[in-house]
Amino acid sequence: MNLKKLLITGMLGIISLAFPFFVHAQDNSAFERGMYASKHDTLPYRILFPEKFDPTQQYPLLIVLHGAGERGNDNKAQLAYGPELFLKDSVRENYPAIVVYPQCPKNSYWANVKVDTNANGKRIFNFVKGGDPTPAMHALLGLVDQLLDKPFVNKKQVYVGGLSMGGMGTFEILRRKPKVFAAAFAICGGDNTNNAGKYAKKVPMWIFHGAKDSVVPVEHSQAMVAAIRDAGGNPRFTVYPNDDHNSWKDAFAEPELLPWLFSNVKNK
Repeated sequence: MNLKKLLITGMLGIISLAFPFFVHAQDNSAFERGMYASKHDTLPYRILFPEKFDPTQQYPLLIVLHGAGERGNDNKAQLAYGPELFLKDSVRENYPAIVVYPQCPKNSYWANVKVDTNANGKRIFNFVKGGDPTPAMHALLGLVDQLLDKPFVNKKQVYVGGLSMGGMGTFEILRRKPKVFAAAFAICGGDNTNNAGKYAKKVPMWIFHGAKDSVVPVEHSQAMVAAIRDAGGNPRFTVYPNDDHNSWKDAFAEPELLPWLFSNVKNK
């Protein structure tokens, strides 16, 4: 057993399945495999620790929510988009943070949204105001609470972001836990505009969308930006004029994304 494991074992014996330090990813990824488990919920996730992780220190926590195409239970598909950013040497050096990618079950959805298809085969998203969380969101809320209990998580620097279904889930978790997050980003997502008041003035946001998005129309982000501003918020908004439903590629490549994200610190 190496020194890191000895330190963690000796000082943090309370750590449970939420932090499987001794499990090595089978795909050789730096993201370790984990499983959140409670009486009613389970949720697989992958977690990346800072390279020089010290359990006596505190680190920012970032939750990244994937899209509908990455749902399942293999605890792998959710790493399809974004991890390469957080694995960059420069990022790990300049922004040492704990990054978590949970995986939504195949039969669930992060957000309370009803998805229908019209006569032309186009998806119609009907976002719900309020309501109980989906099973996936219920489990995610439990995972977040468990992570926040860890002494090495800086509760003033907790962030969330996501793409497509994960962008919708980002808006959703903000209204359910507006006091937790210091900042958030939502890529090609959406929400019921009546929910915006829950987090508009509490959580700085950066919203991204592709102007040519043929899956989740850009109007959903435009409506949320307007609603957040009407509710007293001041979100950043970036529309990529030539992007379809792949705007996460440009969003994750934004040089200011991480500097902006980690510059936000919760005061209360």
